[in-house]
Amino acid sequence: MVLAILFTVHCSLFVSPAGAQTALTLFDEATFYDGYLFSRNPDSLVQDGILRHSTSLYAVRLTDEQIAQIGDSLQMKVNVRACCDNYDRIGNINLAFVPKGQAAYLPDSVQRIELGRFITPFMNKNKLPDVVPYDYDISYVSHILRDASILRQNDIWVEFELFGVPYAANTQVAGCAGRSDVFKGTLVFETTTPALPRTERNVLVPIVMKKNEARGHNLNNYSEAGTDTIGLTTKTYTFDVPCDVADGQLVIVTSNHGANSGGEEYNRRWHYIYLDDALVLTYKPGRTSCEPFRKYNTQSNGIYGLIKRSDAAWQSFSNWCPGDVIDNRIVGVGAFKAGRHKVRISVPEAVFQDKQGDIPVSIFFQGLTEGQLVPAAISSPVVGSSGVSIGIVDGQLSAAARDEVLNIDVYDLQGKHLLHSSSPTLSLQRLPHSLYLVHVELASGLVETHKVKY
Repeated sequence: MVLAILFTVHCSLFVSPAGAQTALTLFDEATFYDGYLFSRNPDSLVQDGILRHSTSLYAVRLTDEQIAQIGDSLQMKVNVRACCDNYDRIGNINLAFVPKGQAAYLPDSVQRIELGRFITPFMNKNKLPDVVPYDYDISYVSHILRDASILRQNDIWVEFELFGVPYAANTQVAGCAGRSDVFKGTLVFETTTPALPRTERNVLVPIVMKKNEARGHNLNNYSEAGTDTIGLTTKTYTFDVPCDVADGQLVIVTSNHGANSGGEEYNRRWHYIYLDDALVLTYKPGRTSCEPFRKYNTQSNGIYGLIKRSDAAWQSFSNWCPGDVIDNRIVGVGAFKAGRHKVRISVPEAVFQDKQGDIPVSIFFQGLTEGQLVPAAISSPVVGSSGVSIGIVDGQLSAAARDEVLNIDVYDLQGKHLLHSSSPTLSLQRLPHSLYLVHVELASGLVETHKVKY
């Protein structure tokens, strides 16, 4: 279990009118190298203001001048340019909170939160397009960057993490023989003007931060560090909220990995998020289609074939699309009490064939002691968000909603799958009378979970 260090403050509410955009370029085509070289970084002596923790993890400190420009809207723009890695890799952008005045830090010695995760496409550097963009709305982070209490205690460093390997490209991509550079990364924060004053009402609790691919296990069912109970894909994290908040949320980032035969990358599983033992979010990762990202996959690969796949084909195996972002899933909790709490993630049907693969998990809690957090798009719906109604008459369950109902799935409270229907109705008569979880999938792509009594 992880007990987070906390940042807490109190202040009055500031409101900013809409304004023009200000762009803060934090990384400008920084070159990343073979992730397994670790500290043997060809750029290690370059004097460009970048702190190179390793070949795959770089950091820059936000200056006072940059922080002073932050408004109430914050967009994060990431561009990745192909070098000599032609496979799909994981990357992410983080914030690190470093004691004031330090010229450097060790990542594992400070509190960090993940702002956004992405997957690179299969790219041949000699073909166009050779740059892939990833865009995020992280306006809720503006509260953190303008928080006077955090800034008195810490410098804020922005991390760009991008793990790549050049070995296949060394032989498959012209011009890559003997090279170790894998990608170039650019990161820009775009914020509204005018800037807003610093505040003292943000409550930030880092809960868990994903581990680097080369540095250990994340969530799985086969290692003591990766699960509460060997054989079950369930992990519980405790955290302390130091004061009551008027409005709070959990920010959750997960992605399934394991490219071996039968690996978790190729199997969509239901994920369950519990807050203090109450189910607050269910989701099954994956897009309706990965075809929008085909243009970025310029290297021949086993995911994108020569012809387009149907939506059903993509949904049968893809947890994520090479060239796409991984969703930031936001769980709004509203007013939230101080004290010790716990968040649990469960993926009961995960297999991890041959004890390979894992699910990197990052979670943080954020709240305001006054006012409301900036609204953010919720990647997966919370219970009851789309007007789904469920009725049971004579053992027949029926679901209705504003959108077309595509599928109904019934689970027991432990997450075991019991029944499926590809229509708005389903018979429960073969089940004993009890409480069940009912997933309703809509044509819009949203999925709602309802607890029903039969």
